[in-house]
This record gives sequence, C-alpha cells and structure tokens, in this order.
Amino acid sequence: MTAAATSIGPTTAERVRTACARAQQAVLAVDGSDTVTVAVHHLRNCGDVVLAVPSDVAVTALAWQAGRGGLPAVLELTDSAPLALRERVRSLVWLRGSLHAVPGEATRALAAAVAADNPDPALLDVGHTTTLLRLVLDSAVVADSHGAEPVPLDDLLSAVPDPFWAVEDCWLEHLESGHGDLVHQLAQRLPASMRGGRVRPLGLDRYGVRLRVESPTGDNDVRLSFAEPVDDAAGLNRALRILVGCPFLNGLRARH
Repeated sequence: MTAAATSIGPTTAERVRTACARAQQAVLAVDGSDTVTVAVHHLRNCGDVVLAVPSDVAVTALAWQAGRGGLPAVLELTDSAPLALRERVRSLVWLRGSLHAVPGEATRALAAAVAADNPDPALLDVGHTTTLLRLVLDSAVVADSHGAEPVPLDDLLSAVPDPFWAVEDCWLEHLESGHGDLVHQLAQRLPASMRGGRVRPLGLDRYGVRLRVESPTGDNDVRLSFAEPVDDAAGLNRALRILVGCPFLNGLRARH
C-alpha cells in the first residue's frame, strides 16, 4: 500500500495522540511473558500510559518483581478503519517505556482519575479481575502508509487528539452507506490515474478527508485538505461542501 498527494494534515504528534485515543486494539509485550491484550489504555499528560490488564497474567507479577526500576515493555496500538476495507489497519503506534505496578492503596484513585477522562466500563473490573499498571514512556513511533516516524515525547504530550476522533467512525460509515454521491464527487479530485479504482472513505479529521483507492495493482491512500482546519460539526459540513465545489450541497448528517 502506498500514499499519494501530500497535503496539509495533522502533525505526527497529533496523529499519534489521536490514535492513542481511538485505537481499540492494544497489546502489551515484555520479555519473559506472552503478549497481553490490554482492556484499557489511557495516555496521560504526565508521560505515562495507564493500562488495565487481567490480574492473572504473568506480566502483572513481573511488574511487581521489577521494583522501582520498572520492567522494559512495549505497547502496540492498532488504529483500524470502521469500514470493511481490503486492509483495515490505518496505522500502528509503538509506545516503549518501563512498566510499573500500581500499589493497592493508589489503585482506586488512579482508576477514578482515568475514568474522569475515559469512562471505559472495563475500569469497573479493576481490583477484581483486572489490575492497573503504568507504562512510563521513553519513546513513541507511528507507522502508516507514509512509512515509520518517531515523535518526541514533549511534542506528543503537548498535542491533543483530533476533535472528531470519537465520532469519526460514525461519519465514515454514513459517508459510505448514505452519501455515495459525495464520495464520488470527492473522487473527482483525485489524479486521473487513480480514478479507476474503488474509492472508499478512510479517515476524517479537522484538516481534511482521507480516501483509500483499492485497485487491482494495490491500495493508495490520499488526503484531500480543507481550505482551513475546522473545529466543530458545522465547520466540517461546510468544509466538505466546499471541498467538492458545491457550497449549497445538503450538509452531511451522521446517524447516531
């Protein structure tokens, strides 16, 4: 799969921060243990990721044994498109650092702090079948169709997720199922050599829309930028209408 049409888009730090917010698949890897599927992952501005893992996995005991120095570990996050694309993975993020156990007396307060920003129902299992761990970050790398790129931790921690990350799946599904005409109009903005493939919505953010072109020779990802970044649903509707060259087109309304 390749990328095409370089244009204005989010910074690497913004891309990683958004992927951290919306990635539904997270796997923790440490030496001496099988990989563990993480129930909850939450990146905090202080530079750690709070993880909820099953209490009975080996990594929990290893984190306690490591003591204050922590246990070297890598968290892999997979950002997948909500549509049934030929290749659904949009990006992979690797967060490397030291894994630390959370003392029992601090668990309740930490779970409550995470729930204030990320009210994931899986946090209700903490202290029962689930244990909290902290991954103190040393480095972050993202890989997508553009290649792999590291991001400085200071940049990552100062970045914020895209304002549309929580509703992006709904918008993309609605574009695919209810606005094929709009996708067709967006496809007319692509290079002529790419219009013979099947064009699918791939991503939507404050800077523009991304399309996946599936063709017999492979897949290509293309970004079409808005005239300027947008911050709310009204601005997004307007930017999409302008992008297809029809400012009076009916606005896109996502079904909830």
